Amino acid sequence: MSIVVRAGRRYPWVVATLVVGALGGVLSALGEGRATTLLLGGYAVLVAARAAWSMVRELREGTFGVDVLAVTAIGASVAVGELWAALVIVLMLTGGEALEDYAALRARADLSALLERAPQVAHRTLVDGTLEDVHVDEVAEGDQIVVRPGEVVPVDGTLESAAGELDESSLTGESLPVERVAGDVVLSGGVNGSVPLTLRVLRPARESQYQQIVALVAEAAASRAPMVRLADRYAIPFTALALSIASVAWWWSGDAVRFAEVLVVATPCPLIIAAPVAFMAGMSRSARKGVIVKSSATLEQLYRAKAVAFDKTGTLTRGEPRLSDVRTVDDADETLRLAASAEQLSSHVLASAVIDGAADRGLTLTSASDGHESTANGVTATVDGRRVVVGKRSFVAEATGHDVPAPELAAGELAVHVGIDGRYVGMLVLSDEIRPTSRETVASLRRTGVRHVVMLTGDGAQTAEHVAADVGIEDVRAECLPADKVDAVVGLTDRPVVMVGDGVNDAPVLAAADVGIAMGARGSTAASESADVVILQDDVALVATALTIGRDTVRVALQSIGVGIALSVGLMLVAAFGALPAVVGAWFQEGVDAVAILWALRAAGGARDRATLPRRQPRDAASGSPDASRGAEQRQPREGSPLGATSPRSAG
Repeated sequence: MSIVVRAGRRYPWVVATLVVGALGGVLSALGEGRATTLLLGGYAVLVAARAAWSMVRELREGTFGVDVLAVTAIGASVAVGELWAALVIVLMLTGGEALEDYAALRARADLSALLERAPQVAHRTLVDGTLEDVHVDEVAEGDQIVVRPGEVVPVDGTLESAAGELDESSLTGESLPVERVAGDVVLSGGVNGSVPLTLRVLRPARESQYQQIVALVAEAAASRAPMVRLADRYAIPFTALALSIASVAWWWSGDAVRFAEVLVVATPCPLIIAAPVAFMAGMSRSARKGVIVKSSATLEQLYRAKAVAFDKTGTLTRGEPRLSDVRTVDDADETLRLAASAEQLSSHVLASAVIDGAADRGLTLTSASDGHESTANGVTATVDGRRVVVGKRSFVAEATGHDVPAPELAAGELAVHVGIDGRYVGMLVLSDEIRPTSRETVASLRRTGVRHVVMLTGDGAQTAEHVAADVGIEDVRAECLPADKVDAVVGLTDRPVVMVGDGVNDAPVLAAADVGIAMGARGSTAASESADVVILQDDVALVATALTIGRDTVRVALQSIGVGIALSVGLMLVAAFGALPAVVGAWFQEGVDAVAILWALRAAGGARDRATLPRRQPRDAASGSPDASRGAEQRQPREGSPLGATSPRSAG
């Protein structure tokens, strides 16, 4: 009974139509023909008047909706005495909202699940060791919280427990649990395993990963589908065609009933419902793949995209330095161990790269003492009784009192020089690796119909062309400032243009492009806010996925409209020859509506997508994009990258 009451409150006109139909059936069975006519006819005219008033308001706003056919069909059916057919059309009109609501709920299931899982409570540790439950917004940086088994991590934090296992599929698409150990960054949104975890809060909830994702999803779910407007483009020709067929049928047969029979099967539910459902399904599919599309209008732009522009650092490349070589007159491992031990005193991004390189080689570091870091130059420290200096060429030369030769470096490489006990011993070569999926991503974009791919970067031409050649891009715009990137995107003749970037300096060009895509797993908040699409995983391959989903979604939406129109036109032609009574035709039209909606739901992708989620790249998604360099030499400058020339420490 409660279900009926809730349905009545949510869809009163649907319930009223069913009640009128039931009463009409009873009156008809009792032989009350006049009462039946008054009830059915009066109710049908009332609903038609309500729809007509709504239609007039739309016309005043400059929109020609397709409800005109339904209103005309109801009026014609009542005029010729086909009252039950009129009631079926009324059911279609009033039930259309319920059908759309049901289909939209199905289509946006993944979006809804993400919103519903957003944590509201955190267990904060007090000074005496007890726990207090507070709203997640009250948790501050530096607080200690406990995440119980099976709970969603409410904020980003550093793990203080010895180890833990989390399900991060909602963040990364990775279906397997991931292990974290003490000191690791744990992102909000992951689901804790079977052991309670203690975290030290890194940032408040509003700045944490999961809450930002939830905000993006809420924005996406609230957007309206542009295909409603596109469907309206079909309204005038479809209405004209239906009225023409109905008028010719009336004229040819001399029977006004034939006019009503044709219009009954011309009701436009496929245009009204199918396209919005397809768009919501496509947005749900993209969210499931780790791509948040903020606006349904973006999907139509992705469908028509003809050009894609890429930032280089952090997008086509990993955006972080990695140790590629150790060139020294001493033992390579010992030189690297001493240098990495000294670099433990520095918070610079290149210091992290040196330390990571030592860890990759299995070297054990020791504590450094008597250390000093010279901003943008390097570090001097004592390690195992030896005086170690690490940093840029001029800094090491001054510290050792010896000339440091200019190194020979390939494009995209830089050198961190090392001196030990007053002598220059060699250098550590770092490079920014090209993502393994970059080349296939560019090739995939071309296969989907993108005509023009361009790379925009602040790097020098040699480095830029080297990377572009490796990933298969011919059009390279090097040494670009943020304003130059905007000018380049605006000047592209192939439209719409999609721009892909990740850094703060990409925010202006992401906003200027027809579609801005931000690599949000590591990129800046400014880039994510400026973008129309945010990729939650650190995988550039999802750029091609976003375009594929956009094309699939609009294609399915257009197909659902086409299928609905084709079936309606076929039924109109049958009705024009008098082979389809009005009541039967009205029920056939309900079937057409169901077919169009089911077709539109194909845009959700289904289980096939779940089996092909992209795997997460082996990197820390919580780390920010580094933005400075202290390398002694590099062949070309890079914009806003660890190999960039944005810091004086990068100068030779």
